[in-house]
Amino acid sequence: MTLTDTPWREDAEALLPDLVALRRAVHREPELGLQNPKTLAKIKTALAGLPLEYREGPSTTGLIAILRGPANGRTVLLRGDTDALPLHEDTGLEFSSGTAGAMHACGHDTHVAMLTGAARMLCARREQLTGTVVFMFQPGEEGHHGARFMLDDGLIDPLPDAAFALHIMPNAPHGMFTGRAGPLLASSDVLSIKVIGKGGHASMPHDAIDPIPVACEIVSAIQTLVTRKVSVFDPAVITIAKIEAGTTNNIIPETANLLGTIRTLSPHRRAQVAEELNRLAPGIAAAHGCKAEVHIEQGFPVTLCDDRAVAFGKSVVEDLFGSESWTSLSSPIMGAEDFAYVLEKVPGAMFFLGASHEGDDWRQCCGLHSNRMVLDDSVMARGAALHAAIAERFLADGFGAS
Repeated sequence: MTLTDTPWREDAEALLPDLVALRRAVHREPELGLQNPKTLAKIKTALAGLPLEYREGPSTTGLIAILRGPANGRTVLLRGDTDALPLHEDTGLEFSSGTAGAMHACGHDTHVAMLTGAARMLCARREQLTGTVVFMFQPGEEGHHGARFMLDDGLIDPLPDAAFALHIMPNAPHGMFTGRAGPLLASSDVLSIKVIGKGGHASMPHDAIDPIPVACEIVSAIQTLVTRKVSVFDPAVITIAKIEAGTTNNIIPETANLLGTIRTLSPHRRAQVAEELNRLAPGIAAAHGCKAEVHIEQGFPVTLCDDRAVAFGKSVVEDLFGSESWTSLSSPIMGAEDFAYVLEKVPGAMFFLGASHEGDDWRQCCGLHSNRMVLDDSVMARGAALHAAIAERFLADGFGAS
């Protein structure tokens, strides 16, 4: 059976009411971090009775569900994340979050529903599959390194032959899929710098060593570093988002603290920027008689998409929905994504799916991480169908059919 012979679109549309119900149930009870037990329970209920093998690990409530076809061929992984964000929802939806300080503002509720739908459709056609599908339900994507923990727990051992993920985009054209080969999303590291001077009275700065102007000089020098030592063709974005110092108007503090983020699009640039910052800040501080302590907490790596996987995904999208349903991104997005940990080990790709309401001006829609973000539930049928179609075709042909 070929891809075009399999009615994934029709199957997904038939499942849409169930996907909407699951998405809204998950949305009402958002959970943060690595432990999402209520969401896990909803996933298991939705998958109950299917011919799946389960794996769970000690570090998270992540779930691996494995579907083995009758032939022992390739293995493909499909990922959906499960956690929410720590913010108060202000959408006014009838299924709004009932958990104070938590909201599904990044669409992970839809990712759960779409992946569950794909699992149900593929299980219904298990006898036609020529390999194994691994469904990865992953918590802790919002800065908690959930994918890395699941890998470290051995839940994805042996590694699959390919891995794919799908992420909704509320401020993108309805039903449009996008992707790109190479860096899709940036690495994201947390930068903190402590400038240590000598406190004193504000009327006698010459008897103190004021760390505040030194901290300000470091901020300016960081921007010069970016524009003069970083190629625009392999960029970096360094943002100092918080400066904290002092207690009142007439005291020169002993310390000033800077907090920000570093985003890059290659491992080489990531390492270079860290090296430069560790030289720059202490050097400027020393010139003024201060000390500077630099700490960089590594976050997610660069999300690098395999060119074969992107060409393959584009081909599947166009076969299912027509060439007008795919757009190639001309440049990366500087957000970060922990599916990057999987793509460090396995060739694959992540794609975006536009989820604005049909007919709306998508440019005016609230974006990801907004507490007013809303989505069109109907696009989940397209997402579930694409998951299933990617799995079926990859098991049959690998990347060769692209």
